[in-house]
Amino acid sequence: MKRRLPRFLLPITVLIAMSIGLLTCGAHPAASYDQSPQYGEGRFHNVAKQAPLGFVRGVKVWWRFLFDKPADATPQVAIPVHTLTRQALLDAPDDSLWRLGHSTMLMKLDGHFWLTDPVFSERVSPFSFMGPKRFHAPPLSIEELPEITGVIISHDHYDHLDHDAVLALAPKVRHFVTALGVGDRLLAWGVPQEKITQLDWWQETRIEGLKIAATPAQHFSGRGLSDGNRTLWASWVIDTGRTRIFFSGDSGYFDGFAKIGERYGPFDLAMVETGAYDEQWPGVHMQPEQSLQAHLDVRGKVMMPIHNGTFDLALHAWTEPFERITALAAEQGVELTAPQMGERLDIRAPAPSTHWWRVGELDGVDANGRR
Repeated sequence: MKRRLPRFLLPITVLIAMSIGLLTCGAHPAASYDQSPQYGEGRFHNVAKQAPLGFVRGVKVWWRFLFDKPADATPQVAIPVHTLTRQALLDAPDDSLWRLGHSTMLMKLDGHFWLTDPVFSERVSPFSFMGPKRFHAPPLSIEELPEITGVIISHDHYDHLDHDAVLALAPKVRHFVTALGVGDRLLAWGVPQEKITQLDWWQETRIEGLKIAATPAQHFSGRGLSDGNRTLWASWVIDTGRTRIFFSGDSGYFDGFAKIGERYGPFDLAMVETGAYDEQWPGVHMQPEQSLQAHLDVRGKVMMPIHNGTFDLALHAWTEPFERITALAAEQGVELTAPQMGERLDIRAPAPSTHWWRVGELDGVDANGRR
């Protein structure tokens, strides 16, 4: 059974989409990045040239997305969420990780707290009244978070860069580490320049003893119709000297993963995009088979599938990424961990997955998705 919107809404939807470009056309940074090998003719580029989707195929994709979505693209029951408190975070040991949703991870490393791609808004959209809506509430509020040493941002899409969250976080965050151009957005939003570090691919920085390296990804950027690829996208290496973590951000599969593995691997934990994929956009999002290969390429010890379980961003069932990667990992003997939202994960000794996304596992979950 599929959900369908009334056809009369199509012109309205198109007008709204056009308005996004008008609202954001002045948002891209005016700085020059001519020294970046990834930059040319006013935009950033992937190493491998991507075939454009094209107008006709693009219209078909949007038509399917708006009018032909499967009913199981969103959960039919509340999913489990472990409620977190500031004190619980402060009391937790080092090398702890909590998945707050989608690609938002909170990590405690050497006594410091770090966030990746913090998204706390109800919708990933320029509008509060429409766009992909959360399946679950965040395990804790921004106000409940302790002081954050750093925030690492992979790229500027709405499901990875949350304007309201950035502004709410800014007073309690000491450093924002971003790919080139994304930091200029933060600066335009009012984040102090001294808090922002922007990196090109293969550049590194050290903050409180933590080595952070921006590494390649194959994706795209933009928050409207007029600012495509004005900012860079990246994957990230996070290295305490004792614990090494890979965070993929968003990416299609490419040979850059093997290069990252050669240069920075092995990784104790590889958090790899596994979700919101479709055969129509293989260049910018990976199928689960490719996600597993990316994990092997970067030389990850334990794989954690991310970019799933929080927002409806594709045309597959919301549980499909979990099921497919679980089966593939079992076939190839890859250790997989998929913690529940808000569940503490020991980065150096991750617990195996409990298949919490399966309906039979959801008994005892209340209306808010909490046990």
